[in-house]
Amino acid sequence: MESKVSEGGLNVTLTIRLLMHGKEVGSIIGKKGETVKKMREESGARINISEGNCPERIVTITGPTDAIFKAFAMIAYKFEEDIINSMSNSPATSKPPVTLRLVVPASQCGSLIGKGGSKIKEIRESTGAQVQVAGDMLPNSTERAVTISGTPEAIIQCVKQICVVMLESPPKGATIPYRPKPASTPVIFAGGQAYTIQGQYAIPHPDLTKLHQLAMQQTPFPPLGQTNPAFPGLDASPPASTHELTIPNDLIGCIIGRQGTKINEIRQMSGAQIKIANATEGSSERQITITGTPANISLAQYLINARLTSEVTGMGAL
Repeated sequence: MESKVSEGGLNVTLTIRLLMHGKEVGSIIGKKGETVKKMREESGARINISEGNCPERIVTITGPTDAIFKAFAMIAYKFEEDIINSMSNSPATSKPPVTLRLVVPASQCGSLIGKGGSKIKEIRESTGAQVQVAGDMLPNSTERAVTISGTPEAIIQCVKQICVVMLESPPKGATIPYRPKPASTPVIFAGGQAYTIQGQYAIPHPDLTKLHQLAMQQTPFPPLGQTNPAFPGLDASPPASTHELTIPNDLIGCIIGRQGTKINEIRQMSGAQIKIANATEGSSERQITITGTPANISLAQYLINARLTSEVTGMGAL
């Protein structure tokens, strides 16, 4: 098992994705990015950290298998160091294990679990690490979280075995990668004000309020170079413009909502006309045409993006 990875696997480039909390990511990046720079240099693996002000981030490690194992070893030891440091200030006596969460295409999870759980049992027993494969896919993706915990040594052995399985049974079909949700919050319009919900509080949101008020007035400002005519009632509203968006088929439902409730809400709030084209054969995307004043359009776009974000982030129920 071991020899095959170390000999045959060296020239195979593999990508492993890890899901981390902001605090863990901070620990790996280090002061001014020094820690991650050192990890990249010493392991020879490419280590990318997803952007965004998300509570969760994706850390992607790509390279030949030996480089990946080195990078994993460095991450596991860094996390252990963090645990030891945090324990020096706490009364806890037993050292908690190091835990890493891998993100694995669901189509590969079957091979990882094995018939009747035989493979995962073998990995647990031979490495001493705890391995858990999530039953559900991560929101809006075809990936599952695989949680590994144990000593750094056990984790490294465990990752080696998981890599072997992933190399032996590549993912089937297209994988929709999990993208963590930005720390975005639902928006509520009340009394001409826009509020974002943070925890249990509604926080006024001035930028959105401006957009909302502009859209409600329907006649924000005459475009530059065009003054209102002497009869303001005749041509006071700025010319309508059109904006087109393309949305993946699998996300269109969250914008339309049950029996069109969401799209109607967006039309009402933004004051824009919104048309969704029918699905065309062979295309995985749908065209959305938004017509209205610039303010209507920007608010409609904002609301559509907010719907997508909340759906992708598993807050679709709101």
